[in-house]
Amino acid sequence: MCDTCGCEDSENVKIYEPGKIKEHHHHHSHDKAVPNHHHHSHDNAVPHHHHHDKHSHRKISVEQDILSKNNLLSERNRGYFEALGIFAINMVSSPGSGKTSVIERTIAEIGGQLKFYVIEGDQQTSNDAERIQKAGAKAVQVNTGNGCHLDANMVNNATKQLEPESNSVLIIENVGNLVCPSMFDLGEKKRVAIFSVTEGEDKPEKYPTIFHTSDVCILNKTDLLPYVDFDIEKAKNLAKQLNPDMVFFEVSAKTGEGMEKWYEWLNLANS
Repeated sequence: MCDTCGCEDSENVKIYEPGKIKEHHHHHSHDKAVPNHHHHSHDNAVPHHHHHDKHSHRKISVEQDILSKNNLLSERNRGYFEALGIFAINMVSSPGSGKTSVIERTIAEIGGQLKFYVIEGDQQTSNDAERIQKAGAKAVQVNTGNGCHLDANMVNNATKQLEPESNSVLIIENVGNLVCPSMFDLGEKKRVAIFSVTEGEDKPEKYPTIFHTSDVCILNKTDLLPYVDFDIEKAKNLAKQLNPDMVFFEVSAKTGEGMEKWYEWLNLANS
């Protein structure tokens, strides 16, 4: 169990390239672990004292340790990416916002200008990685089991399998979640938050950390604006209150509307 966010740890993580038999499993050795036997004898029960202050202090310490280790490895990832001229993007959003569709269309339309590699994060299945492969980019799938986010170690191992070329673009599609991914630096150059017009314009108010820590916000599914009650300017203003420097793109990954400006930003940021 991850004490930072409460999700399962990475012992059940699988990293693999769809279509290939070999999978990379992360197993944490528990050979020397002390067995956890709960034998509660109520006849001669010893009074159970809850020391909440001590427990709270320990939990904070564990959280800091987990994030500290992650940050150390994320800096190693960042150094590796920078040394090879790899432009790494961490894409974050809630489930169903259209991250994969944005990535698919981006690869299909400007894959001739930029060399793309993709790390796909999902709890189960290789569906999204297979979609990315069909779009024309090499992809590695990370299945996190019950885990609700990617971490720097997962990205490190996935990158080793992916073997991105120098001067390429690495897109890391995080697990669909607006809470936990905000706490874990993966070594990316830019963090891109995506949310769709079907989610409500108050999303930045509800999940402030992810918008505060993101560099770019893609407002997706604008083709649905005539059918939903969504105020784009309100959404952008709420996000700007958290991050005045945030860059916005209003797009429809389905129709292609607005994607050109996103492509221009990608080319400029990668130059």
